Amino acid sequence: MFEGPKEDKELELHKGWIALFIVIAVVIAVVAFRALNKGPAKGNVQAAVADLSKADPIKDLKIERANMQKDSMGTTAVWLVTLTNKSNTFTYTDITYQTDYIAADNHLLVENHGTMSGTIGPNVEHSAEIRDTAYPDGTAWFKFKITGAKAKVVE
Repeated sequence: MFEGPKEDKELELHKGWIALFIVIAVVIAVVAFRALNKGPAKGNVQAAVADLSKADPIKDLKIERANMQKDSMGTTAVWLVTLTNKSNTFTYTDITYQTDYIAADNHLLVENHGTMSGTIGPNVEHSAEIRDTAYPDGTAWFKFKITGAKAKVVE
């Protein structure tokens, strides 16, 4: 008998739709905020750590050339070393090495350890001059080898 004006029902319907859109907009804003401020995924950090454990500087760092000469006084061994990093993934720093000086009867005269400065990136060749130790008398032959390095995952 007494019905409200038709305009009141349309106004209530519009208010309902507006409220629904506001709720949806708030939900989208909250989801977007959380997604953008989440930070790095834990899986990526763990994957990088796992990859770092696979670094093998002895295998990755290939000695292309290792020539030993005496200095101008003839007392100190000077090595001219060229290394190539065969890894596609790792950069190496603080490369440790060992030099051995061996007598004619194959007994070890001197074993020396040192660290090369510099950084060798993936698939990069690096040359260095190393002033090693006093050249031991009676040396018949000598050798140079890589013993380790610090690895870093290339990003």
